[in-house]
Amino acid sequence: MFSLTNTLRPYAWGSTHAISSLLGTEPSGGPEAELWLGAHPDSPSLAQLPDGGTLALDALISADPEGMLGGASRAAFGDRLPFLAKVLAAETPLSLQVHPTLARAREAFAAEEAAGVDRTAPHRNYKDDNHKPELLFALTDFEALCGFRGAQQSRAIFAHLAAAFELVAETIPPVLADVIEDLSGADEPAAIRAAFQCLIAGGPDVSAAVAATATLLRSGAPMAPYQTELSTLVNLNGAYPGDPGVLLSLLLNRVSLKPGEAMYLAPGNVHAYLHGLGVEVMASSDNVLRGGLTPKHVDVPELLATVDFQALPVPLLDAAETELGQQIWAPPFAEFQLQRIELAPGAEPVPLAQNGPLLVLAVAGSVLLDSPRGDMVLDRGGSVFVPSSEEPVLVHPHTPGPGGEAGTAVVFAVTVSGLQEA
Repeated sequence: MFSLTNTLRPYAWGSTHAISSLLGTEPSGGPEAELWLGAHPDSPSLAQLPDGGTLALDALISADPEGMLGGASRAAFGDRLPFLAKVLAAETPLSLQVHPTLARAREAFAAEEAAGVDRTAPHRNYKDDNHKPELLFALTDFEALCGFRGAQQSRAIFAHLAAAFELVAETIPPVLADVIEDLSGADEPAAIRAAFQCLIAGGPDVSAAVAATATLLRSGAPMAPYQTELSTLVNLNGAYPGDPGVLLSLLLNRVSLKPGEAMYLAPGNVHAYLHGLGVEVMASSDNVLRGGLTPKHVDVPELLATVDFQALPVPLLDAAETELGQQIWAPPFAEFQLQRIELAPGAEPVPLAQNGPLLVLAVAGSVLLDSPRGDMVLDRGGSVFVPSSEEPVLVHPHTPGPGGEAGTAVVFAVTVSGLQEA
């Protein structure tokens, strides 16, 4: 087992206190948006070596891929850690975004490489050749937009806005009328695509429609029965005035997760995290195509080629409980699954579900990780990488020394999905 030091990403939308409060660390004084745990080459964790030195986790894995990853993981995903874990703390909304399929990521990454596009260029779309399916586990109340609602549901919201303009004898912005017409089509995915394309095109007409709609709602126009959706629109316009994503939000499911709830995001799912603290797990990639709520580059043709325009319910994910006392969230992706372990003092140990390599993070209390190769105490805020060759690992409740944090311990662990097992 290797103790880890992880990279904190200070994106402007991050909370200044949520991650440090969770992990019991000293606040940085600035925004703390994401804590990355893994071996992604952009921000690999640093592994503590037995001789007291450190080595980037991707380099550690490269030195012994068989021992670190195991044969099954290498056969499926090559000589890289297939997953990336993050603690994510959104104080303000993130951009509307979508992630590509694996085939599209490989094709488009190769094309940008062949064209000589610098990987740090603002207009570069693909940072690597991998897809990025995701899982989000809510640690606090967590607000998000996720996937398209039914076309008729969206049409009803836009029709409500049109009626609100008529109520105060104001002209309905032409863009709203166009979206209502688009959403009336009989082919639902085509109707959603047409409405999305109308708005994502942007320009003065869309910006004017966003501004007029936000002004109307702030003036006291009726929001019921769409209070949540329209309040979100007003808030988004406050953060991104005139941005097409403000109106695009009305095409998407508005999600409120309670602590302990989780959802997963397949490639092509348009989404935006709005507020909250969570554990995020994904395939090891940083490929993001933005679709609004951002000053950054938006490649509309590539976005339209990547988005899945099927209307879907919110992709909530329930935990599976095993006979060993394990609580596991396993989305329909082979790269990862998430385990949560909660141990009161004196409780029986719980084995870590391990299908190859493993990342472990403690967010409360103290535990003892017990493997055939040795033991390691993991206190709140600590994290470790467990090689595939080091299993099984049992998690025991641990009584910390003087000054340590006693009480119930909570640990998260990420490994390859059980779907991977042959």
